[in-house]
Amino acid sequence: MMSEEKTGADGPAVTPLIEAWGISKKFPGVLALDDVRFRLLPGEVHALVGENGAGKSTLMKILGGIHQPDAGVIKVGGQATTMSGPLDAQNKGISVIHQELNLMPDLTVAENIFFGREPWVGTRFTLSDRRLYAQTRELLDRVGLDLDPTAKVGNLTVAMQQMVEIAKALSFDSKVLIMDEPTAALTDREVEALFEVIHDFVSPTTGVVYISHRMEEIKRISDTITVMRDGRWISTGPAAEHSIDDIIAKMVGRHLVSNVRPEPLAPDRDIVLRVSGLSTKELVRDVSFELHRGEILGFSGLVGAGRTEVARAVIGADPTTAGEIEVFGKKVQIKSPEDAVRHSIAYLSEDRKRYGLLLDKDLVENVALPSYRLWSRGTVVDDSKAQGTAETYIGRLRVRTPGLSQLAKNLSGGNQQKVVLSKWLARDCDILIFDEPTRGIDVGAKDEIYDLLDQLVDEGKSIIVISSEIPEILRVAQRIVVMCEGRVAGVVDNADATQESIMALATSQSTSTLKESA
Repeated sequence: MMSEEKTGADGPAVTPLIEAWGISKKFPGVLALDDVRFRLLPGEVHALVGENGAGKSTLMKILGGIHQPDAGVIKVGGQATTMSGPLDAQNKGISVIHQELNLMPDLTVAENIFFGREPWVGTRFTLSDRRLYAQTRELLDRVGLDLDPTAKVGNLTVAMQQMVEIAKALSFDSKVLIMDEPTAALTDREVEALFEVIHDFVSPTTGVVYISHRMEEIKRISDTITVMRDGRWISTGPAAEHSIDDIIAKMVGRHLVSNVRPEPLAPDRDIVLRVSGLSTKELVRDVSFELHRGEILGFSGLVGAGRTEVARAVIGADPTTAGEIEVFGKKVQIKSPEDAVRHSIAYLSEDRKRYGLLLDKDLVENVALPSYRLWSRGTVVDDSKAQGTAETYIGRLRVRTPGLSQLAKNLSGGNQQKVVLSKWLARDCDILIFDEPTRGIDVGAKDEIYDLLDQLVDEGKSIIVISSEIPEILRVAQRIVVMCEGRVAGVVDNADATQESIMALATSQSTSTLKESA
């Protein structure tokens, strides 16, 4: 059992902001938490780490009032309590920024942040737009986001939506801020802004629980680290006493190889996709690149640089205003994602909940969806083929699930991402475009995804990987297309690339120090 107070070496006992011990939680077929303990002290950034399925998000949902524990005790400010719901948790000073965004796309930024708490003039019949927008701008300034409070959230990028979620959490004037993968969709610049927010928030009366798979962030931002594995507490200790290798070893129970780079691409590989002069009305300007058979081509750049927009234009999700696309040497017209699939091009969206999954359907239906036409005769679908295929790929990607009948919405974020990967592997397209394929996935699962990408190119697939993480791009891609403000700033060989040189191109600081390749 954990003590309810911590006695400082040079001062009086400190009452934890929030404390839990003996926490257990079981879902159908899954023991999510088993006798877990956790404590957040005032003035502390406490990192909670573990693989997907380790129970981190479940524990935070219990502390945030979304789930009720089956066993255990929770204390807030030294007093035993229960969380009857998220509103109760907020009233007790606890705000949670969930990994899966919880915004209303048809409302404005201001309306999302202050929903149900809008400032009114006199009686509740007249909304004070002036106060609403002024308060919103103040919060947006705190998170370093230059955004119109009247902008519709549904029109924002995932990164901008994430920052709006953070601003919303800050608006509750909480004592405890729980951040579940807050930087998964952010660029380095936005991460720096977030760290400033955390630094300003933490005080002798407040604290932050920080969940992330990015080990460098954990070491940099946290004072204390708790490691979980398979729903159990493994260890808690000062961040300064944990090396990254130590943390990973406790998380996954095995050694992972780091600083690996791909072998150079053979010069005689056929071109499977050629894009020339591609432009769209909104952002993309005169983009050209080539993808070779058996190649992983990386797309890097800051959020808003046009990486995702290029992919969406290629697959016909966004209309083009200029440009040509050739697939296997033949000029093609791609007007929709369905056209792209017919030309053997698959796209894995960065927003798996909106575009990648049928959340209320089981894993068989999700994996089989793009392939049903291939397995049907008229209106009759070969259910055994769908079942067998789902079983194959769910097993190959090691999706943690009690069974194929599990609904997609009940999986952890990382396992949901694996299901999206599974459905496109099952469809057996030759060209795969992966937009942030490891977003929200832990270090162990990332390593599995990287190995899978290597296997796919060995089998003759050709892959485009879009990622905000430069180390990830350097780990997987033979060549790297760097985007800046809707244009290609440079195309570099992996052997010539560094994090600094890629960032220089992404910010248009320099193009002369890099060797460009066609």
